[in-house]
Amino acid sequence: MTIIHATDTTLKNEIQKEGLTIVNFWAPWCGPCLMFAPILETFRSAGSHNVKIVKVNVDVSEAMASLFGIMSIPTTILFKDGIPVDNRSGVLSVEGLEQFISGHNK
Repeated sequence: MTIIHATDTTLKNEIQKEGLTIVNFWAPWCGPCLMFAPILETFRSAGSHNVKIVKVNVDVSEAMASLFGIMSIPTTILFKDGIPVDNRSGVLSVEGLEQFISGHNK
């Protein structure tokens, strides 16, 4: 599954109604965001999970960033069955991402 790039108008349609979706809020000028991008790719390519990954550029999608109260980036929100259930700010490792979803992957 590829990483989806969503906007204000497409994000709600990208969040899975069943299962888990990770939404990463980022910006191209954000150093930690750029460090996190290859980690998300590695996590995605590991493929041992059934999690949809969506990225939202806060410079382009200000309404969604505001709606979800994004105050710092990168911020990653975990949705389960379309409902936000957890969030993390900062760069996570692949192992950190796995731990992030593990408690909700039931």
